[in-house]
Amino acid sequence: MNSSTAVSAELEIKLVVPQEQAIVPLMASLSYSKDDPYAVRLDLNVGMDEPITWIFGRDLLDAGIKGEQGEGDVRVWPSPDAEGYGEIVLNLALSSPHGSASFEAPIREVSSFLRLTYGIVPSGRESAHVDVDAELLEILRQAS
Repeated sequence: MNSSTAVSAELEIKLVVPQEQAIVPLMASLSYSKDDPYAVRLDLNVGMDEPITWIFGRDLLDAGIKGEQGEGDVRVWPSPDAEGYGEIVLNLALSSPHGSASFEAPIREVSSFLRLTYGIVPSGRESAHVDVDAELLEILRQAS
Protein backbone atom coordinates (compact mmCIF):
# COMPACT_ATOMS: atom_id res chain seq x y z
CA MET A 1 0.00 0.00 0.00
CA ASN A 2 1.36 3.41 -0.88
CA SER A 3 -0.87 6.46 -1.26
CA SER A 4 -0.79 10.04 -0.17
CA THR A 5 -2.21 9.09 3.23
CA ALA A 6 -0.63 5.72 4.09
CA VAL A 7 2.28 3.43 3.34
CA SER A 8 3.19 -0.13 4.22
CA ALA A 9 6.08 -2.50 3.64
CA GLU A 10 6.44 -6.24 3.87
CA LEU A 11 9.75 -7.52 5.21
CA GLU A 12 11.35 -10.59 6.64
CA ILE A 13 12.48 -10.17 10.23
CA LYS A 14 14.20 -12.64 12.49
CA LEU A 15 13.08 -13.76 15.92
CA VAL A 16 16.24 -14.16 17.99
CA VAL A 17 16.03 -16.90 20.64
CA PRO A 18 19.30 -16.61 22.59
CA GLN A 19 18.62 -19.48 25.02
CA GLU A 20 18.35 -21.91 22.12
CA GLN A 21 20.89 -20.11 19.93
CA ALA A 22 18.23 -20.03 17.23
CA ILE A 23 17.05 -17.48 14.72
CA VAL A 24 13.55 -17.89 13.27
CA PRO A 25 12.55 -15.97 10.12
CA LEU A 26 9.10 -14.35 10.18
CA MET A 27 7.16 -12.21 7.74
CA ALA A 28 6.17 -8.82 9.08
CA SER A 29 4.44 -5.73 7.87
CA LEU A 30 5.19 -2.12 8.78
CA SER A 31 2.42 0.39 8.20
CA TYR A 32 1.93 4.10 8.70
CA SER A 33 -1.02 6.42 8.20
CA LYS A 34 -1.32 10.15 8.52
CA ASP A 35 -4.50 9.44 10.52
CA ASP A 36 -2.14 8.40 13.35
CA PRO A 37 0.91 10.49 12.41
CA TYR A 38 3.07 9.72 15.44
CA ALA A 39 2.82 5.93 15.22
CA VAL A 40 4.14 3.00 13.21
CA ARG A 41 2.36 -0.34 13.29
CA LEU A 42 4.29 -3.61 13.18
CA ASP A 43 2.27 -6.75 12.38
CA LEU A 44 4.14 -10.00 13.03
CA ASN A 45 2.86 -13.06 11.19
CA VAL A 46 3.55 -15.95 13.54
CA GLY A 47 1.29 -18.62 12.05
CA MET A 48 -1.88 -17.71 13.93
CA ASP A 49 -5.13 -16.46 12.38
CA GLU A 50 -4.33 -12.89 13.36
CA PRO A 51 -0.91 -11.23 13.42
CA ILE A 52 0.63 -9.96 16.63
CA THR A 53 0.54 -6.17 16.47
CA TRP A 54 2.82 -3.63 18.09
CA ILE A 55 2.34 0.10 17.77
CA PHE A 56 5.17 2.44 18.66
CA GLY A 57 6.48 5.90 17.90
CA ARG A 58 7.81 6.68 14.45
CA ASP A 59 10.47 8.92 16.00
CA LEU A 60 11.59 6.05 18.27
CA LEU A 61 12.08 3.77 15.27
CA ASP A 62 13.91 6.48 13.34
CA ALA A 63 16.21 7.37 16.26
CA GLY A 64 16.89 3.66 16.87
CA ILE A 65 18.49 3.38 13.44
CA LYS A 66 21.21 5.75 14.64
CA GLY A 67 21.69 4.49 18.21
CA GLU A 68 20.05 2.76 21.16
CA GLN A 69 16.64 4.21 21.97
CA GLY A 70 13.67 3.40 24.14
CA GLU A 71 12.89 2.27 27.64
CA GLY A 72 10.47 -0.28 28.93
CA ASP A 73 8.25 -2.05 26.41
CA VAL A 74 10.09 -1.09 23.22
CA ARG A 75 13.84 -0.71 22.72
CA VAL A 76 15.51 -0.24 19.35
CA TRP A 77 19.19 -0.15 18.28
CA PRO A 78 21.48 -0.98 15.34
CA SER A 79 24.09 -3.75 15.56
CA PRO A 80 25.79 -6.43 13.49
CA ASP A 81 23.45 -9.34 12.76
CA ALA A 82 23.38 -12.25 15.21
CA GLU A 83 24.25 -14.76 12.48
CA GLY A 84 27.65 -13.15 12.01
CA TYR A 85 27.31 -12.13 8.37
CA GLY A 86 28.52 -8.63 9.21
CA GLU A 87 25.36 -6.88 8.08
CA ILE A 88 23.95 -4.10 10.22
CA VAL A 89 20.43 -4.84 11.42
CA LEU A 90 17.86 -3.00 13.49
CA ASN A 91 17.21 -4.76 16.79
CA LEU A 92 13.74 -4.57 18.30
CA ALA A 93 13.29 -5.70 21.90
CA LEU A 94 9.58 -5.89 22.69
CA SER A 95 8.06 -6.79 26.04
CA SER A 96 4.57 -7.00 27.47
CA PRO A 97 2.87 -8.64 30.44
CA HIS A 98 2.56 -11.74 28.20
CA GLY A 99 6.28 -12.07 27.52
CA SER A 100 9.16 -10.57 25.60
CA ALA A 101 10.90 -11.15 22.30
CA SER A 102 13.87 -9.83 20.36
CA PHE A 103 13.91 -9.34 16.61
CA GLU A 104 16.33 -8.30 13.90
CA ALA A 105 14.95 -6.28 11.00
CA PRO A 106 16.73 -5.30 7.79
CA ILE A 107 17.85 -1.75 8.57
CA ARG A 108 17.86 -0.63 4.92
CA GLU A 109 14.25 -1.68 4.42
CA VAL A 110 13.15 -0.01 7.65
CA SER A 111 15.01 3.18 6.63
CA SER A 112 13.33 3.15 3.20
CA PHE A 113 9.94 2.67 4.84
CA LEU A 114 10.57 5.60 7.20
CA ARG A 115 11.57 7.86 4.28
CA LEU A 116 8.19 7.11 2.72
CA THR A 117 6.40 8.01 5.96
CA TYR A 118 8.18 11.36 6.10
CA GLY A 119 6.98 11.97 2.55
CA ILE A 120 3.42 11.67 3.86
CA VAL A 121 3.90 13.64 7.10
CA PRO A 122 7.22 15.45 7.52
CA SER A 123 8.94 15.35 10.90
CA GLY A 124 7.59 18.07 13.15
CA ARG A 125 4.32 18.38 11.19
CA GLU A 126 2.48 15.53 12.91
CA SER A 127 0.29 17.78 15.04
CA ALA A 128 -1.23 19.33 11.91
CA HIS A 129 -2.83 15.93 11.22
CA VAL A 130 -4.35 15.39 14.66
CA ASP A 131 -7.87 16.61 15.44
CA VAL A 132 -7.42 17.36 19.14
CA ASP A 133 -11.11 18.17 19.68
CA ALA A 134 -12.22 14.84 18.19
CA GLU A 135 -9.61 12.95 20.23
CA LEU A 136 -10.75 14.66 23.44
CA LEU A 137 -14.40 13.90 22.69
CA GLU A 138 -13.52 10.22 22.13
CA ILE A 139 -11.66 10.06 25.46
CA LEU A 140 -14.60 11.65 27.27
CA ARG A 141 -17.06 9.31 25.53
CA GLN A 142 -15.05 6.25 26.60
CA ALA A 143 -14.77 7.54 30.17
CA SER A 144 -18.54 7.86 30.60
